Amino acid sequence: MSSGNDASTQAQKRAAAQGRAQGLDIGWTVFSYLLAGMAAYGAIGWLIGRAVHVSLLFPIGMLVGLAISLGFIIYRYGRVGPGGRPPGGEREMTGDR
Repeated sequence: MSSGNDASTQAQKRAAAQGRAQGLDIGWTVFSYLLAGMAAYGAIGWLIGRAVHVSLLFPIGMLVGLAISLGFIIYRYGRVGPGGRPPGGEREMTGDR
């Protein structure tokens, strides 16, 4: 009787660890989107600003990149599907599509 309880406890611990790992993975993905957006659009702003001799385009490019990244993150991770789950996790296959 005790071994069934131990197996159940171990399964719960494994599931909790897997959930934490998935949350950490999403956090690092969001962080990398923010950095990449700022770096890419900051570089574009810096190049254009250097060509036209307007140094203000570098920080403007970084802010635009941050805004675009935030919009993409909200679009990708901020939506909630039916049942309170984000869409794309478990898709139901139906015959009418």
